Amino acid sequence: MKNEDAFTGLEAAIVLIAFIVVAAVFSYVVLGAGFFTTQKSQEVVHTGVAQASSNLEVSGPVIIEGGAGNNVSTITFYLQLAAGGSPIDMNKTTYAVSTKGALKTYTNQTVTTSWYKDGGVEGSPNNLLERFEFVKVTISSLPDIGINDKFIVEIRPDQGASYPLERNAPSSLADGHFYEVY
Repeated sequence: MKNEDAFTGLEAAIVLIAFIVVAAVFSYVVLGAGFFTTQKSQEVVHTGVAQASSNLEVSGPVIIEGGAGNNVSTITFYLQLAAGGSPIDMNKTTYAVSTKGALKTYTNQTVTTSWYKDGGVEGSPNNLLERFEFVKVTISSLPDIGINDKFIVEIRPDQGASYPLERNAPSSLADGHFYEVY
């Protein structure tokens, strides 16, 4: 008696093709998950760098005006984008002025700003600080900053790290006089 139940070449080819298809689908799923993970980790790194780095820098001197009673009445400085920085919405930027005895926070509505671009005055209708633009910021209604007092102006954009300006008031202040501080 002969047994004719054999594994033919056609059946072997079908089984081999099924294994190859299953392996291909599995490798596609594994590679897709790997690419997705890599893309997400790149996104996290870029977001972290954007949040950790400051997009602002001070351009030029910090000027204070002497007020009544040997106190500082205004602080004025210019801001520009740091190299490679993305535009900053100045409507969402806040400022904090601190001394050893006080802290006061200001919004863009409570400070005076003037916009400059390429040497000429230009109103910035979108209030975005962009490349080649400067914004002059003047802060008044300050906490008491007397002679030789240290004060810090912290500029806090909506995205990115805050930018601290640490300065000392001069040893003499006259009402209505302007001083460059370091």
